[in-house]
Amino acid sequence: MTDAQNTLPEPDEQISDAALKAKRKKALSMVALILIIAAVAYAVWTLFFNHSVSTENAYVGAETASITSMVNGQVLDVMVSDTQQVKKGDLLVRVNERDAEIALAQAQAELMKAQRQYKQTQANSSALNSQVFVSDDGIHSAEAQVAKAQAELNKAQNDLARRSQLSASGAISKEELSTAQSAVNNAQAGLDLAKAGLAQAQSGQKAAQSTLAANEALIRGSNETSAPDVLIAQAHLKQAILDLERTKIQAPFDGVIARRNIQVGQRVAPGTVLMMLVPISKLYVDANFKESQLAKVKAGQKAVLTSDLYGDEVEFHGTVVGFSGGTGSAFALIPAQNATGNWIKVVQRLPVRIALDPKELAEHPLRVGLSMEAKINLASK
Repeated sequence: MTDAQNTLPEPDEQISDAALKAKRKKALSMVALILIIAAVAYAVWTLFFNHSVSTENAYVGAETASITSMVNGQVLDVMVSDTQQVKKGDLLVRVNERDAEIALAQAQAELMKAQRQYKQTQANSSALNSQVFVSDDGIHSAEAQVAKAQAELNKAQNDLARRSQLSASGAISKEELSTAQSAVNNAQAGLDLAKAGLAQAQSGQKAAQSTLAANEALIRGSNETSAPDVLIAQAHLKQAILDLERTKIQAPFDGVIARRNIQVGQRVAPGTVLMMLVPISKLYVDANFKESQLAKVKAGQKAVLTSDLYGDEVEFHGTVVGFSGGTGSAFALIPAQNATGNWIKVVQRLPVRIALDPKELAEHPLRVGLSMEAKINLASK
């Protein structure tokens, strides 16, 4: 009886255990309520208020221009220095133009020579055409000589035939017969010579016609301004004028000079990079968002950006232009290879191009490479 009484809990201990269980139950209820409230709040925020994605991994960029030389020559003047702002058309560098001026004078002389040669070819056509007409007269004269020689041969042959008949009857001497035979031979030789003259005149006419045809082929369908040689000379002249203009290197657009690496007296060749030009009025931002943030990001959505240069007080407004063709690691010099048993998933970032407002850039200028914080409004269109 005494042992049983010793094993039963005291009334105070029973009350404390019940209170402890009640407290635990209340605490668990509070935790469950907090979790439910958090889940509901997250669901409400996701459904009604999650309309933006943001990143601090964003940097200012620009389509910079490499100012290069297009001609050979020595640098006479450098008009700008690093950090200097220039306008479109401002003179940046002047290359010695003496070689270009000599080339221009030579091209002008070649054009004049080509034009004169065309005129000379035209004049040759006129002269050759006259030769063809003159050769007609020569052929007619040669034909007349052939006809005359043929008539003389016929007369001599007739005389020989009569004297041959008379010689058979003894009416004339053998000497007269021999003279008649010589006359026939001379007439035949005269006829052969006349025919040779006619053939020569005809050959001369054909040669003149061939030369005329060849000369006409050089100028057919063209004039002094459209002849092939003249066009080639004109192209050389235009190239010489262009090379002379290229000795004065001008700014292609408004911007700031950077990385100037040319000095007065230095000799440059075509393709030599002289300096860089940064268009500060046409800057953009490449915002590197996580791949898990890009499901609802589309081109045309609006973005709000802040710069560490001006702080949160100055906001820049931009528009999503598009997405890069690959992640930053994909275009690295040595791309990462995760197919070697690496079970740790690395979240990739994809650059998103955001165009900035030129008016805001004019009020608060930025520079290439500055850090930005970008926030894209997913609800915008």
